[in-house]
Amino acid sequence: MKLAVAGKGGVGKTSITAWLGDWLARQGQDVWLVDADTALSLGQACGLSRTELPIPLIEREDLVRERIGSGMISLNPQVDDLPEALSVELPGQGPGRKRLLVMGSVSRAGGGCACAANALLKALLLHLVVERGAWVLVDLEAGVEHLGRGTVAHVDGLLMVSDPSWRGLETAAEIRRMAVMLGLATTALVINRLPAGTEPPKFPGLPEQVLTFPSLEGLSQRQLSSPSVLGLPEQAAIDGFCSRFVETLRSGER
Repeated sequence: MKLAVAGKGGVGKTSITAWLGDWLARQGQDVWLVDADTALSLGQACGLSRTELPIPLIEREDLVRERIGSGMISLNPQVDDLPEALSVELPGQGPGRKRLLVMGSVSRAGGGCACAANALLKALLLHLVVERGAWVLVDLEAGVEHLGRGTVAHVDGLLMVSDPSWRGLETAAEIRRMAVMLGLATTALVINRLPAGTEPPKFPGLPEQVLTFPSLEGLSQRQLSSPSVLGLPEQAAIDGFCSRFVETLRSGER
């Protein structure tokens, strides 16, 4: 299954992507985690140090020129060898395998036209989503930019993450509207950091599939000393959420 994770900045989408990838690997699944966010924080959230992170694909000018060319660019470059060549193994326990690809955002490509870099990024994402059999989790940049470019038009489902705020839910509703335009029928919303005993806010345009997740004291403490979000004291609650989410997504497909 191929999922994209989107939402307003700061709502916890990278943490949830890391938790899902870790849980799936512990269930025996092979997982590709794709960091397509400008912040480039997914690798560290999964336990890598900054020095272990690969150079984002969008900054590999040598590779962009090799595969896309200059002047008259190729819109159908060879990319089938790139996932293995550019990925790094992620630490974790379990029979499954976790690998990280750092894509970056076109907005990081510097001055001038980013058409070539964008074409290579799109081609690699399309290859992962359409031609690979493993799970693929794509952590999108904040907002709706990737959906606006149609980069994730072929994923199986879209997970929107929001905090319980008007701005967060408004962004989620806009993301869902664009997803429907792209033909993404399977969507779900996670309202993160919802206070205990609070009813989820009602907002027009949100998907029917809504899950909630509370604030985690262990995560708050961890973030004072480490960017990793794995191995928290609330692991049982995180695993329960991941299991419920995957079942919710699968039931939405039926």
